[in-house]
Amino acid sequence: MKKYKNIYLIGLMGSGKTTLGRILSKKLDKAFFDSDQVLEEKLGVNVPMIFEYEGEAGFREREKDVLKELVSKKDIVLATGGGIILSESNRNLLSKNGIVIYLKSDQRDLISRMKNDKSRPLLKTGNIEAIIKKLCKEREPLYEAISDFEVSTKNKRIHEVVNEIIRMIK
Repeated sequence: MKKYKNIYLIGLMGSGKTTLGRILSKKLDKAFFDSDQVLEEKLGVNVPMIFEYEGEAGFREREKDVLKELVSKKDIVLATGGGIILSESNRNLLSKNGIVIYLKSDQRDLISRMKNDKSRPLLKTGNIEAIIKKLCKEREPLYEAISDFEVSTKNKRIHEVVNEIIRMIK
């Protein structure tokens, strides 16, 4: 395992980072953080409102600040925002400070999970299927480039994925 034993979960929105991260942190007796939730708590507003007032660029800057704070913690499981890997400095922070696990989800599964989700700012701009496909094309190479491990979530129950991650990192 890497130096600080932090575990960072990356992947597209809807891939299960938060749900899996909570369970994983309990099984490993580590503190759990969700970068979006930490950001919301700091600012006192939700992610869609940050997007509305500051745009994606403003959100990404604030996300970067939160990530810098979170990677300095020890022995944590962190569920990251899906776009956190868009910044090279964020990718470097993740890679250098913990084990990066890419939760790879099937596009059809993501579309199915996201079709009724009104809380995701990037999905409010048009056809969900087209947006998910575009995000996969843009982000998958970045997820793959920095991940220490890649775990497919396709046709697996949550606990199966958690146990697979535990086996990988031991």
